[in-house]
Amino acid sequence: MSEELKKDLFELTNETFELDKINADEAAPLLLAYIGDAVYEVVVRTIVISKGNRPVEKLHRESIAYVNAATQARMIEALMESLSDTEASVYRRGKNAKSNTSAKNASLKDYHKATGFEALVGYLYLKGENARMMELIKKGLELVGVKTK
Repeated sequence: MSEELKKDLFELTNETFELDKINADEAAPLLLAYIGDAVYEVVVRTIVISKGNRPVEKLHRESIAYVNAATQARMIEALMESLSDTEASVYRRGKNAKSNTSAKNASLKDYHKATGFEALVGYLYLKGENARMMELIKKGLELVGVKTK
């Protein structure tokens, strides 16, 4: 396989659009959460569509089981012992970040934990640590009992 085909989405996007490098270690926690939310959503949608064709409304309803503050909060709580010191620090920075948005359909506590989880996903994505990101997402979903098959 050519090196071009082995590039991940982040690398390919940066090269295609000639974007400036983003230093994940220096990025604001809400920036990490912003991209992490989108990356996590793509992972979830990929899991959901792998189960076969269905009406979009059913796909959306199934996705909600994965993409909500309560589930993400439970996932990160279950994963805490598995995180490296750096990952735990990124999570805490995201959880403690002051956001101008409020929790919709979630407790404020879960919302903050979910923001921390999304910041961690964003951090790993920007660092190119996709295997670790996927490992944590899969383990988190398994630990909270969300079925991926």
